[in-house]
Amino acid sequence: MPSVTAIIPARYASTRFPGKALADINGKPLIQHVCERVVMAETVSRIAVATDDERIAEAVEAFGGYTVMTSPDHVSGTDRVAEAAAIIGGDIVLNVQGDEPLIEPATIDGVVGKILDDDDIVCSTAASPIDNENDHADPNAVKVVVDDAAHALYFSRAPIPYWRDGGFGGAYLHAGIYCFRRDFLMRFAALAPTPLEKAEKLEQLRILEHGYRIGVFIGGCRSIGVDTPEDLERARRMMS
Repeated sequence: MPSVTAIIPARYASTRFPGKALADINGKPLIQHVCERVVMAETVSRIAVATDDERIAEAVEAFGGYTVMTSPDHVSGTDRVAEAAAIIGGDIVLNVQGDEPLIEPATIDGVVGKILDDDDIVCSTAASPIDNENDHADPNAVKVVVDDAAHALYFSRAPIPYWRDGGFGGAYLHAGIYCFRRDFLMRFAALAPTPLEKAEKLEQLRILEHGYRIGVFIGGCRSIGVDTPEDLERARRMMS
C-alpha cells in the first residue's frame, strides 16, 4: 500500500478572513477540527499542516499536530503543499483545504481510493450531485463534467453544460480536495499557468490543459468552506 501523506495548507493572511485558521469553533481552533476529521480517514498514513505563520504553527503543535514551515510567497495552496511534500516525502500527497472543518472522512478515503485504483490518473478530486438550479448558475460554485470513467472533462464557474431548451443537470459540484502522485505534484507546481486556468481562476485546469487526467470521486461529499465570518457562524451552528 503506498503511503498517503495529508498536507493541510493554512495561512494567516487570508484576504477575506484573516486569521481564520485560528478562529474558535466550540473551544477549538478551526485548523484542529480539520486535522481531527483527516485523522478519521482510513487511508491516510500521516498528517502535516503547511503554514508560513508561527501563530498557526504554535496552535497546531499545542494540540499535538505536526507542522512544516513554508515560504510566505506562495500564490496558491497547491504550491505550499508541494513545498511541504518535498520536505516530508511519501508516495501519494493529499491536499485538504485548511478551512473545511466538516469534511467527511469517507470523502477523503474515496478520493485517495480513486487514485490508488486507476493508474491512468495523476490526480483525483471529489464532487457531489447538483440538486438545485442556484448552484448550477452560481459562479462561486465550481462545476465539473466527467466522462463515463469519471475522469474530469472540464471545470468551470459557468453553468455547464448549457441546456439549450432550459433546465440543468449533467454536471457535479466540485469539492476542493485533491490527491496527487508525489512526482506529478512536483511537476505540476513547476508548470506555468495556462490560458483556461487564467480565465476561470481554477488551477486544476492547468492539469487538463497539459493533457493529464483527473479522476473524480462522486458522492455525497458537500462540505462547508469557511471563507467569511458568516461562514464561520454557520459552521458553529452545524457543529454545536
